[in-house]
Amino acid sequence: MNDASRPSRLERTSGALWGMFVADSLAMPAHWFYSIESLKDQFNGGLTGYEDAPHPHPESFMVGMEYQPDVEQAQRCGRDYDILGRHSRFYKTTYSELKIETGHRESQHGNASPKEEERYHYHHGLKAGQNTLGAHLARVLLRSVAEEGRYCEAAFLEAFIHYMTAPEQRDDPYTEIYLRKWFENYASGKEKRDCAFHQRDIWSIGSLGGMNRPMILSMLADTAYQGLGFGLNHQILTHRSENVSAALGLSIPLLHDLLAGSPPMSAAMHHTASLRLPRITGDEMFAQYREHEGPDNIPDSEMWKLHTGLETKPFRLDEFAAQPPSAVVLEKLATACYPEHGLPLALYSAARHEFEPEPSLLADANAGGDNVGRGAVLGLLVGAASGPAFPEAWIDGLADKDTIANEIDGFLQVAEKDFPW
Repeated sequence: MNDASRPSRLERTSGALWGMFVADSLAMPAHWFYSIESLKDQFNGGLTGYEDAPHPHPESFMVGMEYQPDVEQAQRCGRDYDILGRHSRFYKTTYSELKIETGHRESQHGNASPKEEERYHYHHGLKAGQNTLGAHLARVLLRSVAEEGRYCEAAFLEAFIHYMTAPEQRDDPYTEIYLRKWFENYASGKEKRDCAFHQRDIWSIGSLGGMNRPMILSMLADTAYQGLGFGLNHQILTHRSENVSAALGLSIPLLHDLLAGSPPMSAAMHHTASLRLPRITGDEMFAQYREHEGPDNIPDSEMWKLHTGLETKPFRLDEFAAQPPSAVVLEKLATACYPEHGLPLALYSAARHEFEPEPSLLADANAGGDNVGRGAVLGLLVGAASGPAFPEAWIDGLADKDTIANEIDGFLQVAEKDFPW
C-alpha cells in the first residue's frame, strides 16, 4: 500500500471511535455472563450480531446493588442526587424502596441475587444496537470537546453531572459502582474533582470502565507521551486506580502507534513486552470470591495481593495468542472487570484474529464477563488499526448511528487543530 492510499490519522481516529460504540452494543446482551455454557445456551451457540438484552439474566446480581446518598445533605448543598430515576426499583437507596428479595447466591461470583425469574439483565430493556451508559458517557466527552473546541475538565464535569442527574433520558438501568460512589461523594458536598473513590477502598473502582474515555481523550494529542498525560489526568476524575493507570500506560501508546499506521501485530508485540500476566488464574480468583460469598468479604490486604500480584516471566503476545480460548478464557484470565485480566484478554482476542474487527469483537463479546468494558478498549484498538475499513453493516446497525456520527465529526474537527487544549 503506498502512502497516498494509507488511511490518515484522522480516518483511524474515526475508526477507533466507531469501534468502541460497535463493541459496546455488540457485547451488551451477554454482559456479565460468567458461564460460557449459559451464554451459548442463551444465544444459540453465541452472539453473531446485535441482539436485545434478554430476560431473565441467569447470573445477574444487579438487583439489590446499593446507592446511598445523604439526601438531606444534598438538599442543603443544592445538589441533585437522583441518578437512577425509574431504575431505582432495582437498587437499595436512601430515597426509594426495593421490593425484590435477594436471598439467593449467584453461582459464579458468590454475590446475593434474587430468584431466577427476577434476575433482571443489567441492561434490561435495551434493544439490539443500543449502547450502554458507559458508551453514552463517552459521548458526553465527545460533545463536551466539540462544544468547547478543546478539552476542558470543568466543562466535562458539568456535562457529566448534568447527564447523570437527568436519568429520565437514559434507557440503561445499569449504573456502575464508580458512578454510584462518585455521586454519594458529590451529594455530600465534596469538590467535583475529588469525588472519585480509590480502588484500595472499593476494588471495582479499578475497572475497565475507567479506560475508554482517557483513551479517547488521548487521541487529541499528537504524541503518545502527551496523550498519556492527558488521559491519566482525566482518568482520576472518576477512577483512582493504580491498575487502570498501568493499563492505560500500555494501551494509550499502542493506540497512538496504530493511529500512526504501524503494523498492528508488531506494534502490539513491542508495547506488550513489559506486560506481566496475573499470578492468580481466573478460575482461582472466582473460587476465592465464592469461598468468601462475594468479593466484598475478602480482607483488603488479600484483595491487594489478589489483584496486584503478577508473574515475573516475560510475556510474548504471539505465543499467548496461539493458545486456544479454552486455555485462556477463565482458565488463565478472568472475564471480570479488572484491567490486569481484561487488558491482556482484549489483546489476546485482537492478536488471535490479526486485529480484524469482526472476529476480534465477536470473540470478546462471546467471552462474556465485562465484555462491554473490555470491548470498548478492544474496539478502540482494532478500529484504529482498520480505520475506514471498519464494517459498515455494524455501524449502520447502531440505534443512534446518525447522532453518533455528528458527535464523532465534532470531535474530529477539534482533533485537527494544532493544539486543542
